[in-house]
Amino acid sequence: QLQASGGGLVQAGGSLRLSCVLSGRSFSSYAMGWFRQAPGKEREFVAAVGWLGGIQYGTSVQGRFDISRTNANSTVYLEMNSLKPEDTAVYHCCADRSINTVKRGTSAYWGQGTEVTVSS
Repeated sequence: QLQASGGGLVQAGGSLRLSCVLSGRSFSSYAMGWFRQAPGKEREFVAAVGWLGGIQYGTSVQGRFDISRTNANSTVYLEMNSLKPEDTAVYHCCADRSINTVKRGTSAYWGQGTEVTVSS
């Protein structure tokens, strides 16, 4: 089970940190990722971190967002900086054994999402 939190309302240029806890699985064996979906738009890859620590970012967030993981807490984080109104979306965390599967959006496990709203 994946439980995401940390969403909210923030002004453009601000920062937020999302968290996602994986329970019932061996967190250290899973690649973790974040996707987002804005109203009327397709789901978009945001970031992924492999169980060995390899990291990939979507092009629209490269240089502004930072993904990290803490195996001791079974938690993956998404630090979002320099937020823009176009970052407004519901953010979902996901988990799979393979980082490539995570990046493709076909992860075995998905969280319920946390909403991020960036005002201009």
